[in-house]
Amino acid sequence: MEHRKKVMVQCIVTVSVEKVWKFWTEPRHIKNWNVASDEWICPDATNDLRENGAFSYTMSSKDGKNSFDFKGTYIDIIPEKLLKYEIEDGRIVTVVFSEQGTETEIIQAFEAEDNHTVEQQQAGWNAILQNFKNYCEDPETDE
Repeated sequence: MEHRKKVMVQCIVTVSVEKVWKFWTEPRHIKNWNVASDEWICPDATNDLRENGAFSYTMSSKDGKNSFDFKGTYIDIIPEKLLKYEIEDGRIVTVVFSEQGTETEIIQAFEAEDNHTVEQQQAGWNAILQNFKNYCEDPETDE
Protein backbone atom coordinates (compact mmCIF):
# COMPACT_ATOMS: atom_id res chain seq x y z
CA MET A 1 0.00 0.00 0.00
CA GLU A 2 1.39 3.36 -1.00
CA HIS A 3 1.87 6.11 1.55
CA ARG A 4 -0.46 9.04 0.95
CA LYS A 5 -0.09 12.52 2.38
CA LYS A 6 -2.71 13.34 4.99
CA VAL A 7 -4.48 16.66 4.58
CA MET A 8 -6.66 18.42 7.14
CA VAL A 9 -9.37 21.07 7.06
CA GLN A 10 -11.26 22.38 10.05
CA CYS A 11 -13.77 24.96 11.23
CA ILE A 12 -15.89 26.02 14.17
CA VAL A 13 -19.64 26.04 13.57
CA THR A 14 -21.72 28.15 15.94
CA VAL A 15 -24.46 25.54 16.40
CA SER A 16 -24.87 22.46 18.59
CA VAL A 17 -23.21 19.17 17.77
CA GLU A 18 -26.69 17.62 17.44
CA LYS A 19 -27.56 20.04 14.63
CA VAL A 20 -24.14 19.61 12.99
CA TRP A 21 -24.54 15.82 13.00
CA LYS A 22 -28.05 16.01 11.55
CA PHE A 23 -27.04 18.40 8.77
CA TRP A 24 -23.86 16.42 7.98
CA THR A 25 -25.59 13.04 7.72
CA GLU A 26 -29.14 13.58 6.39
CA PRO A 27 -29.37 13.48 2.56
CA ARG A 28 -31.95 16.30 2.42
CA HIS A 29 -29.37 18.57 4.06
CA ILE A 30 -26.28 17.18 2.29
CA LYS A 31 -27.75 18.22 -1.08
CA ASN A 32 -27.84 21.84 0.11
CA TRP A 33 -24.20 22.32 1.14
CA ASN A 34 -22.05 19.64 -0.50
CA VAL A 35 -20.39 21.68 -3.26
CA ALA A 36 -17.05 23.43 -3.59
CA SER A 37 -18.28 26.40 -5.65
CA ASP A 38 -21.41 28.15 -6.89
CA GLU A 39 -20.96 26.54 -10.33
CA TRP A 40 -21.81 23.11 -8.88
CA ILE A 41 -24.85 21.42 -7.35
CA CYS A 42 -25.42 18.20 -5.41
CA PRO A 43 -28.70 16.96 -6.90
CA ASP A 44 -28.69 13.56 -5.21
CA ALA A 45 -27.42 12.13 -1.94
CA THR A 46 -27.92 8.76 -0.27
CA ASN A 47 -26.51 7.80 3.11
CA ASP A 48 -26.76 4.45 4.88
CA LEU A 49 -25.36 5.67 8.20
CA ARG A 50 -24.02 2.47 9.79
CA GLU A 51 -20.72 0.60 9.81
CA ASN A 52 -20.25 -0.96 6.35
CA GLY A 53 -23.08 1.26 5.10
CA ALA A 54 -22.53 3.12 1.84
CA PHE A 55 -23.05 6.72 0.82
CA SER A 56 -23.14 8.40 -2.57
CA TYR A 57 -23.30 12.11 -3.39
CA THR A 58 -23.77 13.22 -6.99
CA MET A 59 -21.81 16.35 -7.82
CA SER A 60 -22.81 18.12 -11.06
CA SER A 61 -21.85 21.33 -12.75
CA LYS A 62 -24.84 23.64 -13.14
CA ASP A 63 -24.30 23.71 -16.92
CA GLY A 64 -24.65 19.90 -17.01
CA LYS A 65 -21.28 19.32 -18.68
CA ASN A 66 -19.62 17.55 -15.74
CA SER A 67 -20.88 15.11 -13.14
CA PHE A 68 -19.44 12.51 -10.80
CA ASP A 69 -20.48 10.46 -7.80
CA PHE A 70 -18.52 10.74 -4.56
CA LYS A 71 -18.97 7.31 -2.96
CA GLY A 72 -17.69 5.53 0.09
CA THR A 73 -18.28 3.00 2.83
CA TYR A 74 -18.31 3.71 6.56
CA ILE A 75 -15.63 2.05 8.67
CA ASP A 76 -16.44 3.57 12.06
CA ILE A 77 -19.28 5.72 13.39
CA ILE A 78 -19.63 7.28 16.82
CA PRO A 79 -22.78 9.45 16.67
CA GLU A 80 -22.08 13.16 17.10
CA LYS A 81 -18.36 12.43 17.52
CA LEU A 82 -16.73 10.57 14.61
CA LEU A 83 -17.17 9.37 11.05
CA LYS A 84 -14.46 7.32 9.37
CA TYR A 85 -14.93 6.05 5.85
CA GLU A 86 -13.16 4.73 2.80
CA ILE A 87 -13.90 6.40 -0.51
CA GLU A 88 -14.07 4.49 -3.78
CA ASP A 89 -10.38 4.91 -4.64
CA GLY A 90 -9.27 3.44 -1.29
CA ARG A 91 -8.45 6.67 0.51
CA ILE A 92 -9.48 7.07 4.14
CA VAL A 93 -11.34 10.09 5.51
CA THR A 94 -11.88 10.85 9.21
CA VAL A 95 -14.25 13.51 10.48
CA VAL A 96 -14.18 14.45 14.17
CA PHE A 97 -16.97 16.51 15.75
CA SER A 98 -16.12 18.16 19.09
CA GLU A 99 -18.78 19.90 21.12
CA GLN A 100 -17.46 23.14 22.60
CA GLY A 101 -20.34 24.64 24.55
CA THR A 102 -22.78 26.00 21.98
CA GLU A 103 -20.27 25.55 19.16
CA THR A 104 -18.94 22.52 17.32
CA GLU A 105 -15.43 22.06 15.98
CA ILE A 106 -15.15 19.91 12.86
CA ILE A 107 -11.79 18.44 11.90
CA GLN A 108 -11.73 16.55 8.62
CA ALA A 109 -8.61 14.62 7.64
CA PHE A 110 -8.23 12.88 4.29
CA GLU A 111 -5.56 11.15 2.27
CA ALA A 112 -4.50 13.16 -0.78
CA GLU A 113 -4.96 11.80 -4.29
CA ASP A 114 -2.47 12.10 -7.16
CA ASN A 115 -4.46 14.07 -9.77
CA HIS A 116 -4.41 17.47 -8.05
CA THR A 117 -1.94 19.30 -5.85
CA VAL A 118 -2.35 19.01 -2.09
CA GLU A 119 -3.12 22.74 -2.02
CA GLN A 120 -5.91 22.35 -4.60
CA GLN A 121 -7.40 19.44 -2.68
CA GLN A 122 -7.21 21.27 0.64
CA ALA A 123 -8.84 24.35 -0.92
CA GLY A 124 -11.67 22.28 -2.41
CA TRP A 125 -12.41 20.33 0.77
CA ASN A 126 -12.18 23.55 2.78
CA ALA A 127 -14.66 25.28 0.43
CA ILE A 128 -17.15 22.45 0.98
CA LEU A 129 -16.61 22.66 4.74
CA GLN A 130 -17.21 26.43 4.64
CA ASN A 131 -20.43 25.85 2.68
CA PHE A 132 -21.47 23.43 5.42
CA LYS A 133 -20.71 26.03 8.11
CA ASN A 134 -22.68 28.70 6.26
CA TYR A 135 -25.63 26.34 5.76
CA CYS A 136 -25.70 25.39 9.46
CA GLU A 137 -25.45 28.96 10.66
CA ASP A 138 -28.05 30.37 8.26
CA PRO A 139 -31.14 31.26 10.31
CA GLU A 140 -33.31 30.52 7.24
CA THR A 141 -32.21 26.87 7.11
CA ASP A 142 -34.97 24.49 8.20
CA GLU A 143 -34.07 21.61 10.45
